[in-house]
Amino acid sequence: MNPKNPAEIPAAPRSGGSLEGRFLVVGGRQRPDALARPEWQRHERGLILEVSPAGVVGQRFEYLSPPEAIPESPDFAVLFKAATLAGDALWVPTATEVLGLRLPTFERFAYLSLPSFNDLHHVRPTARGTLLVVSTGLDLVQELELSGRVLREWSTLAEAPWARFDHATDYRKVATTKPHSCHPNYAFEADGEIWVTRFEQRDAWCLTAPERRIALDVERPHDGIVVGRRVYFTTVDGRVVVASLDSDRVERVVDLNRLSGSELALGWCRGLAVLASGRVVVGFSRLRPTRFRENVRWVKHRLGLAAKAGNLPSRIACFDLEAEQLLWEQDLESEGLSAVFSIHPQPEP
Repeated sequence: MNPKNPAEIPAAPRSGGSLEGRFLVVGGRQRPDALARPEWQRHERGLILEVSPAGVVGQRFEYLSPPEAIPESPDFAVLFKAATLAGDALWVPTATEVLGLRLPTFERFAYLSLPSFNDLHHVRPTARGTLLVVSTGLDLVQELELSGRVLREWSTLAEAPWARFDHATDYRKVATTKPHSCHPNYAFEADGEIWVTRFEQRDAWCLTAPERRIALDVERPHDGIVVGRRVYFTTVDGRVVVASLDSDRVERVVDLNRLSGSELALGWCRGLAVLASGRVVVGFSRLRPTRFRENVRWVKHRLGLAAKAGNLPSRIACFDLEAEQLLWEQDLESEGLSAVFSIHPQPEP
């Protein structure tokens, strides 16, 4: 495949996998003094681990952004956000870049960085041979050719895409635009339409048919995994929400706190792989202090254990949603991964 030809980018497959398989876990390594730093300085490397139900297999890839792609402020955070696996290509973003990595070697075959990239949270190849990029810092979703040419772009707030931002500014050099009005997290496609999860609005919103919206009122969402006629979401407080694409309504909410049997908050819930037979693998990142404390009010309101909320480590866990059981979980911090953003069943060799 010629990676310079966007028509040859394979579209992302729908989720699937085995309970006994291995998983690629995408995220970042935290700095030793992270708690003394603002959020945009806390992580020092993008990191990808291979994990099995029996334990962490090993580190597969780590990454440091080049100076020209990040702000000049010292110690700007570098970590991977939510990736998409398509065939043998793993498309993964940093805050300001998109990398195409060829599995199983993790050789980089594609690279893209644009001035509109600020706090990227997700990248997804489309069936049209393009890339959808979620620029969270600008409340923006862009459809791009691999050359970087912008084909379409949408504000995630039903306004002109650049109504609140300056098109002439290189936002790769801006450390943060927080607080965000929308904070889009994850893009997905269904029936030829493009959707995005919106953190502050607690919904999934259809960018190409804006009259369509899936309300996710239980909490702020991440992810958006399409399986058949349903979409699976996570919410930050530890729930899996299943919605119908036929009705644009939530059909089921599964509280993983109840299935885990823990009195502590499970962690910041983000990252989801939907497997066969009603099983899911979910990511949890250790809760830590944040400047924007309204984002973790659910810890206080739900459990009243804010002082203990940071006790559980960053990890992935497998749940059987039909049997309502926790099947296994694996700690990731022993291998240095502190923030989980996405989980991908390892392709068969």
